[in-house]
Amino acid sequence: MPSEKTPFYDPIPPTYDQALASSSRYDPDDWDSNPRSLNNERRTPEESQSLLRNPGNASSSSRRPDGYRAPTVETDDEESLWSSDSDSDDEVAQVRREVQEMEIEEPVHSRGSLWGKRIGFLSLPRWKWSWRPRLPRLRIQLPSRPGAPAAESIDAEANADEDGETTTTSRRRRCLSWPKIDRTTAVIMGVRAFAILLIVSFVWVIFASDLLGGIGQRLDGGIRFDPEDLRLHLLQSVDPRRLRASVQHFSSYAHIAGTEGDYATAMDVQSMFSRAGLDEAVLDEYEVYLNYPRKDGRAVQIMESKDSKKAIWTAKLEEEEVGGETAGHQTYAFHGHSKSGDVKGPLIYANYGSREDFQALKDKGIKTEGAIALVRYYGTQTDRALKVKAAELAGFAGCIIYSDPADDGFLKGDVAPNGPYMPADGVQRGAVSLMSWVVGDVLTPGWESKKGQPRMKRADSPGLVGIPSLPLAWRDAQILLQHLKGHGEQVPEGWAGGVPEVEWWTGDDSSPIVRLKNEQDEIDQQPIWNVYGKIIGMEQTSKSVIIGNHRDAWAFGATDPHSGTAVMIEMARIFGDLVARGWRPLRTIQFMSWDAEEYNLIGSTEFVENNLEYLRENAYAYINLDVAVDGNEFQASGSPMFRKSLLHALGRVHDPLRNATLRELWDRREAKLEGLGAGSDYVAFQDIAGTSSLDLTFGGGMHPYHSSYDNFELVEKHLDSGFLYHTLMAQVVGLLILDLADRAIMPFDMSAYGDSLEGWVNDLEGYVKEKTGKRDDKPTKSDKSDKPGMSTKSAEQSVSLKEMKDAVKLVKQKAAKFEKWELDWDRVVLSNGGWEAAEISESRLAYNNKMALFETSLLDLELGGGVPNRTQFKHVVFGPQLWSGYDEAFFPAIRDTVDAGDWHSVKTIVAKTAAIIRAAANMLEIS
Repeated sequence: MPSEKTPFYDPIPPTYDQALASSSRYDPDDWDSNPRSLNNERRTPEESQSLLRNPGNASSSSRRPDGYRAPTVETDDEESLWSSDSDSDDEVAQVRREVQEMEIEEPVHSRGSLWGKRIGFLSLPRWKWSWRPRLPRLRIQLPSRPGAPAAESIDAEANADEDGETTTTSRRRRCLSWPKIDRTTAVIMGVRAFAILLIVSFVWVIFASDLLGGIGQRLDGGIRFDPEDLRLHLLQSVDPRRLRASVQHFSSYAHIAGTEGDYATAMDVQSMFSRAGLDEAVLDEYEVYLNYPRKDGRAVQIMESKDSKKAIWTAKLEEEEVGGETAGHQTYAFHGHSKSGDVKGPLIYANYGSREDFQALKDKGIKTEGAIALVRYYGTQTDRALKVKAAELAGFAGCIIYSDPADDGFLKGDVAPNGPYMPADGVQRGAVSLMSWVVGDVLTPGWESKKGQPRMKRADSPGLVGIPSLPLAWRDAQILLQHLKGHGEQVPEGWAGGVPEVEWWTGDDSSPIVRLKNEQDEIDQQPIWNVYGKIIGMEQTSKSVIIGNHRDAWAFGATDPHSGTAVMIEMARIFGDLVARGWRPLRTIQFMSWDAEEYNLIGSTEFVENNLEYLRENAYAYINLDVAVDGNEFQASGSPMFRKSLLHALGRVHDPLRNATLRELWDRREAKLEGLGAGSDYVAFQDIAGTSSLDLTFGGGMHPYHSSYDNFELVEKHLDSGFLYHTLMAQVVGLLILDLADRAIMPFDMSAYGDSLEGWVNDLEGYVKEKTGKRDDKPTKSDKSDKPGMSTKSAEQSVSLKEMKDAVKLVKQKAAKFEKWELDWDRVVLSNGGWEAAEISESRLAYNNKMALFETSLLDLELGGGVPNRTQFKHVVFGPQLWSGYDEAFFPAIRDTVDAGDWHSVKTIVAKTAAIIRAAANMLEIS
């Protein structure tokens, strides 16, 4: 059977035009027997011949074809000017011999340069060279004597043959003789040499002693560009037509990670980085575990009975052909990293598939062991993988997830292709690997998935689910739901979806038997390709600001991910153009195109694991672009470090449709910088490497997520018709890059971090109280008191966050004092007219490093440190909760242990977290 992995077209490698060009400046008039005069008029033959008193010498090889030869001499001896023709003939013969010696005969059939054939502009001229050393010969053109006619000079040349040998000897003797230096000349030369030595010594002392300090570091002059000019240039350079062309190009064919379509997009991105003029554009390959669907390997059927092989109904599974692809075919509907299997069981509907939903079924006495779960996307459990895992833990044999029109379909608005919502046949693909448990390649958790590295067995990986699953359109789910009528109980309030013509029942062990078949191709070491582009900084070369976007998609991916791809490619073009104009940032800028993000954030995570120590020491910031535009409401989530620079950028970008800046619109909504969950490529940077990360989007809308209807036509007609919000996003990102990579002092907001920590600790305290309020004094199996014999309630009441609150107060105090140094730096530099002394420059670089290292200092790096049982995640503040992958969460280790009722561990982790925060606070000191 054909497979999704089967090649569907041959990628055409890029080619170069091979061209050689030649030109000639030959002018026949220059060699005409009747040359032009100085006023460009043609002379008569008589006028031409009148210039020559001895036409017989016209055939000499040293003369031009018209017979004229300018008078020259090789010495300052005036008498030699009138030497005989014999001297001239000797000289001509000598020159002829030298020319013959210099010539190297070329073979008749020359191969030429291979590079010259491949790349014409690299062809080198064929030099003829004599390797015999020879002293240069001085030839001096003398002016005519005053009052002497031209004919007299020529007569003198004709009579020079009489004493040619004597003159030649005299000339050579004079050339080798030293000039006579009298006493006065020697004194003058000595004084001048002493003065030069004195000046050189003085300059050397100045620079060796560094008296002028950073004389080459005037921050607003020299090779530095005016910051305001750079901002204006960037805002004006963003081209919506180029953004449109990028989205159209990258969404013109399907490109699931690891396929030929994916490799073609990698080549395209690398080529675009190179053409943009970046300093580097490289491909980085990893080998990871991926799965691909087989055409006839999947099925959802209603069977006659559990033992029967006859189906009374079979789901269509696939979407209708959308069309428009330029290569390949529309992708099949499947789940990435799903379990292979062919299972049967009674169908049971379980709402959104959360643990609470499955517990509700159990409380109703509905047996779920061996059944097939039918759940819908979104709702109380937003992570599809955790829906499948919860079904597995509840005893189900398989899980089907469908798109309900109440959540993303016609009940929300017009459906694709006439609107942005999911149509009846639309299928949301996606991975079901446990992203909040293991991130990256599920067979190499915690280390890079390079060739030769050890790998786990699939059955042993904690990142994979244990039951098969498939996605489904509501068109097919409707039939399944209709067959549940009369089985089990009518659903409780809030469980009914929006599928029409359905009476909502839960189902039970008497429900119709459903078969779920998922046979697939599984490859443990499938190559994937990240692409990196780089602009090297001029001051802090090793320090970097990173912009990332994933490139792979479940189908065409016009919105997810290529709204972000278009913005990143445009940024590479604009900043590459600035480099070509002579600009260079203070710090290195890196553009990253990640692969296999849809399969558990693999590409970005493997890069981080492969460069972990370097990133912890040198990565200043990471900006993530995923779904950059699917609405018109600007949203941001990330480290509080970015609050100041983000608001500054929003204040410079104007929304013409609303006649307001993005900052004004942000303030009207009372928006804030949200926290990070575990939904995109920022996870490895923020939670593993400790690099301050920021995720940006224009949201507030919706699109047919992970379906074939997320194509170019949808974006152009319904999401961003004029690519206005793509343009605004590019302007915001560009201003952020300039601020982070080219400001002398990093625009990090340390006070904002202290304020946020204070709010998050208060929220955590409320979370702990909420959880303890739902418990009674009776211990459970998972409850562990602090001491033997102590009741669970007493252990709960003994948990205090005071130590964490005190640590946060220390951060706020240190941050307030720390930030005053920047004001002192401004005052010193401005008072010096923009000049920065060397010791001030060193302090400034240390100041930048300390701000960046504050985030890294919040990692739990001791042996075995990190979130318990999920030690890939090292950050004590940021990280996904065990059962809440996409949602923001703060202090995940504490929340997990509170959920588990392990109060002894709660107290231990609280103390450890407080100590780490205090250590980070002590980073904020500078002399």
